[in-house]
Order: sequence, then C-alpha cells, then structure tokens
Amino acid sequence: MTFERVLQTTNSKSVFLIRLLVGWVFLSEGIQKFLFSDALGVGRFTRIGIPAPQIMAPFVGVVEIVCGSLILGGLLVRLASVPLLVNIAVAILSTKIPMLLGRPVWLFSVPKPPYGFWAMLHEARTDCSMLLALMFLLIVGAGGMSCDTVLARRASDSPRPG
Repeated sequence: MTFERVLQTTNSKSVFLIRLLVGWVFLSEGIQKFLFSDALGVGRFTRIGIPAPQIMAPFVGVVEIVCGSLILGGLLVRLASVPLLVNIAVAILSTKIPMLLGRPVWLFSVPKPPYGFWAMLHEARTDCSMLLALMFLLIVGAGGMSCDTVLARRASDSPRPG
C-alpha cells in the first residue's frame, strides 16, 4: 500500500463526526487507564486475565491516547485505526465472550453476573459501535476536514522522480 493510498479519503466533511466520536472515546479511555489504574488499568487487566498487566495496561493506554489523538486530528487515520481494531477485538474476546458464555474463555476470566446474550449485548454496545466506526474509517479514510486531505493534496501536487 502506497503512502498516497493511506491518505486517500472521501471529500465528505461529515466523516469528522465519526472521527470525533471514535477519537474522543479512545483518547478518554486511554487517559482513564492511567487516572484510575485499579478500576480501568492494571487492576482491571489483572482481574480479566490479560497477561503481564503491569506492561499491557500502560501500553494499551498509550496506544489509545496516541491513536485516538491521530484520529481526532485526522492524521494517518487508516493507520491509527488498525491498532485500535486489534484493541477492540481483544476487549470483545477478553470480556464480552466470557460474559456471553458465563465461563472463562482461554486465559480470560469470567466477569461478575449477569451472563448471557442480553447481558453481553448491553455491555458490548460501545465495543460494537467502536468496531464498526473503526472499520468505516479504515474504508473511507479521514474525510474532507482532515490533515490527511492536506497531505494527500501535497503528495499529488509534488513532482514525481523520473
């Protein structure tokens, strides 16, 4: 994939609303992993069975802060979406699937009740929304009001080496 393809995007300015939603959620969640370490960071990662929680919680927090900020600014949105897609897939696997089944899955512990389909759907609403919004950004790019648009214009205007 060329750099121009990474930056290529729709001219729609309304994509900014999706970027605002996704960027804000991940930026704020990343910050909260440090502010409320026991509830949302290392403590939570320990409780749900994430390996090396003292390393993984800060790592995930930094990824969420950096990639969320990039998405908010409309800079390298497609690239920033990929680590967040992995992040949200792990969140679903580690918390929502055990909740759905009512038992531990692989190395992930089962959360507190309630269990089952409806309980999982209630808890997964943000995760599913973020998953779909990230896939949307990966497909359409950053939109018209973005740094990617400016960079793509510059890249297309610059002379090609012959």
